[in-house]
Amino acid sequence: MKKQIEIGGRSLIIEAGQMAEQADSAVTVRYGDTVVFTSVVASEEPKEEATFFPLTVDYREHTSAAGKFPGGFFKREGRPTEKEILTSRLVDRSIRPLFPKNYKNEVQVTSLVFSADTENDPDILALIGASTALSLSEIPFLGPVGAVKVGYVDKKFVINPTFPQLEESKLNLVVAGTETSTVMLEGMSSFLPSDLILKAIDFAQKSIKSLIDVQKEWESKEKKKVLSSFSESNPELWKRMQEYLSPKIKDAYNFPKKSERDNFWKRLSSETLERFTSPENSKEMVENFFEEIKKEKIRELILNTGKRLDGRKSKDLREISCEAGLLPRTHGSALFTRGETQALVLVTLGTASDEQIIDTLLEESSKRFMVHYNFPPFSVGEIRPSRGPSRRDIGHGVLAERALSVVIPPEENFPYTIRVVSDILSSNGSSSMATVCGGSLALMDAGVPIKSAVAGVTVGLIQEGKKRLLLTDIAGEEDHFGNLDLKIAGTSEGITAIQMDVKSALITKEILGELFLQSKEARITILEKMVETIPAPKKSLSSYAPKIISLQIPKEKIGLLIGPGGKTIRKIINDTGAKIDVDDDGEVKIASTDQEAGNNALNMIKSLAEEATVGKIYSGKVTKIMPFGAFVEILPKQEGLVHVSELDNKYVNKVEDVLKVGDEVKVKVIEINGAGKISLSRKRALKDAKK
Repeated sequence: MKKQIEIGGRSLIIEAGQMAEQADSAVTVRYGDTVVFTSVVASEEPKEEATFFPLTVDYREHTSAAGKFPGGFFKREGRPTEKEILTSRLVDRSIRPLFPKNYKNEVQVTSLVFSADTENDPDILALIGASTALSLSEIPFLGPVGAVKVGYVDKKFVINPTFPQLEESKLNLVVAGTETSTVMLEGMSSFLPSDLILKAIDFAQKSIKSLIDVQKEWESKEKKKVLSSFSESNPELWKRMQEYLSPKIKDAYNFPKKSERDNFWKRLSSETLERFTSPENSKEMVENFFEEIKKEKIRELILNTGKRLDGRKSKDLREISCEAGLLPRTHGSALFTRGETQALVLVTLGTASDEQIIDTLLEESSKRFMVHYNFPPFSVGEIRPSRGPSRRDIGHGVLAERALSVVIPPEENFPYTIRVVSDILSSNGSSSMATVCGGSLALMDAGVPIKSAVAGVTVGLIQEGKKRLLLTDIAGEEDHFGNLDLKIAGTSEGITAIQMDVKSALITKEILGELFLQSKEARITILEKMVETIPAPKKSLSSYAPKIISLQIPKEKIGLLIGPGGKTIRKIINDTGAKIDVDDDGEVKIASTDQEAGNNALNMIKSLAEEATVGKIYSGKVTKIMPFGAFVEILPKQEGLVHVSELDNKYVNKVEDVLKVGDEVKVKVIEINGAGKISLSRKRALKDAKK
């Protein structure tokens, strides 16, 4: 089976039935010369003990797809790269809300890049492939879903911009949606206003509709049946538990603090399990019913009263506090607290050698700005082993990185590598946006001349039928029980990053417009709070940050500076303690926390790179005596001839009468001929010294 449609002015080809016949379904999606294979497999039996839908998405890029060997000793792919993790999350977040909420069979989606060109990103193809494969299968999938990337080049929207176009684009936004609703947003922009982002989302809908229409032609008519609700599995138990829990759940309003409310839920859950668990009603069933009734009743309470569990009204922000410069030895630091979410953010400044090297599918590149996000278990009062950054940690870090990267000064204006590290000390929702706010404060505390402060906030939605309530600065439970969470970061000028995940709802253009407006109002308020703490970047760097001195040397002098086997540059580094980086174009960066050491290294490098100048007097060393004169090294690897007639003001019979090898002597450059040979005069240097 094969389908071909035009998307963004190029052919997109979907094929099925050729590969992986033992999977439930498999397809390949081709766009240009980029080809992505996607398979889906579901377990035969549900995973009853699962507390959430057990969906796994794995996207992998084999370097053979681009005709490359993997880096490293073993010459094969290892753990997932950041790009692979982000694409896996992109696919997961787009398809997860489109499964029946009580479907508990394990589902695995696997995407492999089979071919990669230099223009088309495989991430969108993996998402389209996942939706198509699920639609073809008997797995109960409520899609299909379509997805495109939207760029903004020369004030025009572009569908699925190529890599070269993205370099010029002011927008890089992935939009995924069904026929009636937007289900996922992910991207960044260069201060574009909300109305323009909304137009971009609307612009994507035509292409999304075309992709959905193609998938519907292949949609399986034999989908596995799933109960439409938990209550159908045991109506009597559902009714009894509803009658018991309905009057009790509203008592959650008596516990505005998360920790107190968590204890309340634990007690109520324990009492409910004890009351309703029996040989006929399993513990798993009672637990599932409890969570569903709890979610249903909380949503109902908030919609009916307009009052949130922590006592806030729909547009209220939690209390915000900001502190900058609180740690003595870091290059920059900030503590940002919003309600019960708290992020400690640190900034470290380094040199070019500290840049992160990224070996991508198509090329090796480097990154001078990075944000790393850590979510330790104590932040939510839990105990679990720390196994390194999770997919969530990486995703949240990159979201904050996108939000802040737009305000980072270019390297030519600020020649530092910049690392931002956010440790979440306490979490009750929106910790990624706390990282954005804290990161902005810490960058200004470090003296990084960012264009402006950046703030981020998460808005949510609770919707039942025609009733809906938009919530500003959602807490953890509101994220869990709500219909969506929309994270928007930006400055007073416009948006820098956006991410939206939908649980279930009809997310129309009208709803998105309201959410964007409510987010902007909150963002401006947060920015005002941040500016009260630190209104602008500090004028000077921390005394513990490296001071970078830049200079340009001729390309032909690079080898001289490096020396045989790196001997010369190592000697300068050892003698001064400075750190030195040399680019291929001859730019040299000297970094040292000691200004004097940096200046010493600078003078050494200048002397190595200096070219002899006619009329200038140099102090040099005699390297060779000849009958007709003496050779003197006036600069490293540069020597000239003092002819016997230029040795002294009086007649000189033998050169040895005036100079010997190893003597230090002042000489004046009197000529440099076309071949670069230097003529020197001791006589004229002596004469000038008497003046």
